[in-house]
Amino acid sequence: MDHSEAPVLEALRDYHRVGYVPFNAPGHKQGRGVDPRVLDVVGAQVFESDVIALNGLDDRLMRQGVLARAQELMADAVGAEHTFFSTCGSSLSVKSAMLAVAGPHEKLLVPRHVHKSVVAGLIVSGVQPVWVRPHWDAGQHLTHPPGPREYAEAFEREPDVKGALMVTPTDYGTCGDIRAVAGFCHERGIPLIVDEAWGAHLPFHDGLPPWGMFAGADVCVTSVHKMGAAVEQSSVFHLRGDRVDPAVLKSREDLLGTTSPSSLVYAALDGWRRQMAEHGKELLEGALTLVKSVRGRLSDLGFTVLHDEFLGPDLADSVDPLKVVLDLEPLGISGYQAADWLREHQHVTVGLSDHRRTVAQINHSDDDETADVLVSALEALMKAAPGFETPPKVEIPPPHEFELDTAMLPRDAFFGPTEQVSLDDAPGRIAAEMITPYPPGAPGVLPGEVITKPMLDYLRSGLEAGMELPDPADSALDSVRVVAK
Repeated sequence: MDHSEAPVLEALRDYHRVGYVPFNAPGHKQGRGVDPRVLDVVGAQVFESDVIALNGLDDRLMRQGVLARAQELMADAVGAEHTFFSTCGSSLSVKSAMLAVAGPHEKLLVPRHVHKSVVAGLIVSGVQPVWVRPHWDAGQHLTHPPGPREYAEAFEREPDVKGALMVTPTDYGTCGDIRAVAGFCHERGIPLIVDEAWGAHLPFHDGLPPWGMFAGADVCVTSVHKMGAAVEQSSVFHLRGDRVDPAVLKSREDLLGTTSPSSLVYAALDGWRRQMAEHGKELLEGALTLVKSVRGRLSDLGFTVLHDEFLGPDLADSVDPLKVVLDLEPLGISGYQAADWLREHQHVTVGLSDHRRTVAQINHSDDDETADVLVSALEALMKAAPGFETPPKVEIPPPHEFELDTAMLPRDAFFGPTEQVSLDDAPGRIAAEMITPYPPGAPGVLPGEVITKPMLDYLRSGLEAGMELPDPADSALDSVRVVAK
């Protein structure tokens, strides 16, 4: 296919060139109705490029095939047979994929460290999760994607599952063996969904971890706004093979998705695909060279830059080097403290931060100048760290304490009768809400699980140390929403 094409961008260019005067949505009408104070901040071109798809970018019956052609080009670029654009992020895409594989009260193999969007998909769909144990990294206090052995153990317990889901890369950049897990699934006639939200860049350079579509996944979900170059909420999901019906997958997306998609998202996805198809290898080669230098400079400063520590039997299969994961425990500070200090004092923002780490992501958008800013900011952090207060200790239980017993379907617990009980009275009760350390967004407690004191001690101590818990009804976690007796 001719990847110099960019159907959405070309349609948007033609819309401006012809000079259409809209008497349909969006109501700002090319920015004419927008408060000038808004335009002073975001610019008029944002609104000029916000054009409705139906009878805007395309005609009333979408006969020009603008979106369809853009999706075909994306599929070709990443080795898929079908691709669907999503303007509601991968949170919607992964739900669509789950609903295409399993229905209410049917079963799905799901690793316990999934993102909260997957749990939301379980709640919405009524699918019964069959939990797959992730690879617990006791030394680093985090999880890596499970391998075929863990999926086999779960399958033996519940062989009537309709499919499996895998999350790789994680927020820390650690990756599972997609090919081996896909092989296990396909031998048993079930499809594999890969939540590859952090992997939009992976198809375009062979020096990166394996890409799901190349490694045998049936459905692959990715967030182009994360490691690609699209605006927030830009997601795509890809399909390959005949284990999932593309018409069913599209119908599930129609069920959940917006009927008012943003042309800004479509245009960004279209332009990013063209850029990667034409120049992705060289751009990512530059990013890999740059991040190697950044890692070396930070190591020379005395930082513990994690990579090899994540690899090995029962750990990660590979690691995305563009995720610069710093272990701050030797500095005696937490990742929460580091992220707050970097933002306030260095005007540098980072991604995930936890009780002992912070993560900076590098991609093709970075250059020597931004790399210097990051290294300088972290050097300043190292110098300032001795003056930080000792961070509160997070009470991290052993791995088996993170595996709570499931007593009810997540859907039934979430939508059934509930009551709010004090933290002291919560152990032994069935949760009716998610309690999710964010990021990375892997819930500590799920609806339908039996709450334990070690888990609550972990979450409450984490909250006091700086952890973000956006989900519980009581944000202070003095009480918990549970299933009513």
